[in-house]
Amino acid sequence: MKHNGNIFLVGPMGAGKTTIGRQLAKSLGIAFFDSDKEIERKTGVSIPMIFDYEGEPGFRKRESEVLDEITLQSPIILATGGGAIIQQANQACLRERGFVVYLQCNVDTQLSRTRKDSNRPLLKTENPRARLEELYRYRDPIYRDLADFTVDTGRYSSRAAIHRILAAFNQFSPEPRP
Repeated sequence: MKHNGNIFLVGPMGAGKTTIGRQLAKSLGIAFFDSDKEIERKTGVSIPMIFDYEGEPGFRKRESEVLDEITLQSPIILATGGGAIIQQANQACLRERGFVVYLQCNVDTQLSRTRKDSNRPLLKTENPRARLEELYRYRDPIYRDLADFTVDTGRYSSRAAIHRILAAFNQFSPEPRP
């Protein structure tokens, strides 16, 4: 099922998954989904509110349900939440149902891109840098293991990253895309 035209974007918050995902979907003429937005749409409440009422375990359960549902569709572009890869079931779902792209970026880039975003419950801490560094140390090896392709979004513009993703996807996929 990996050759179904799906591209799944994984990586830390602030890596550009939603921005690049929207542009990628537009260039390919296929549907785009953001798993966090889908969770908010289904629940009718914000991610921070889910964290407030259900904690991270409750959010992760909802996230797994949404990922399982969305990834059955094809062809799609999916921007996952940064922590979606924590759950083994999510890793299997992504690995088996599409081309996984790790959008990598360093902590300085993440801080710059997320500093004014109040919709990041994991950054509601006295030291966001330390939290991002901790998350990076834990998650980076998982992202790398899961990914079919990696692109550094701190190094490349969105347009250049998309070109690199499409080139890698065309080599991966039996049917070339524009």
